[in-house]
Amino acid sequence: MITTKDLTKRFGKLVAVDNLTMQVEAGELFGFLGPNGAGKTTTINMLTGLIRPTSGTATVGGYNVRTDASQVKAITGLMPDTPHLYETLTGRQFVRFIADLYEIDPQQSERRMEELLEAFDLTDTGDTLIKSYSYGMQKKILLIAVLIHEPRVLFLDEPTSGLDPKSARTAKTLLRACCDRGCTVFMTTHILEIAERVCDRIGIINRGKLVAVGTLEELRQSRTTMDLSLEDIFLELTENSEGEIV
Repeated sequence: MITTKDLTKRFGKLVAVDNLTMQVEAGELFGFLGPNGAGKTTTINMLTGLIRPTSGTATVGGYNVRTDASQVKAITGLMPDTPHLYETLTGRQFVRFIADLYEIDPQQSERRMEELLEAFDLTDTGDTLIKSYSYGMQKKILLIAVLIHEPRVLFLDEPTSGLDPKSARTAKTLLRACCDRGCTVFMTTHILEIAERVCDRIGIINRGKLVAVGTLEELRQSRTTMDLSLEDIFLELTENSEGEIV
């Protein structure tokens, strides 16, 4: 579902992503991990058509991110780390706006929206202006908007950051259910416990380079001992990172 070959992005002299080659399968929940400045967000921005790669190739759902950007955006959902919402809309109005952009049947989108609002305890505040929402509430309404059109591929940058424990669990359950239906989830997170529990495979990027990829079991097999946690493996691979934030 997601394929990259020598994908590279330079900002002047800084190489943010350096010859990234990997593959993510349909229905997979893929965790993309790395320290601050490793190139995670830059990678997502290239894969979703927000910025053009300097060199290399990438496809999402068979569409080339350079030449088929509109088709890529049509089949994907993107949740950035920092919510950028229309604060003068209510939560429900914002979700309806996104559903209309994707031309979702109104009855279907209303039913789906109410299910998601209830799941995230936002039913009673759905008609409140977004500008009054806390950071966590904004993250929840953004996730609902991303899920409303049931995209084939989800790109999520720190989706559980700022969520309370109950909402974080709800998010994990919904993402797992999406993958069970065939959706692909490409997710970054600094909460390694979440990655260890929910991700099918994990890629670790450091200073723009992919330094490890595989299941947790495969990552353990590549180290000196089999009882390492994901945190142990992550720190071992990235402890010398001194990159700039990208």
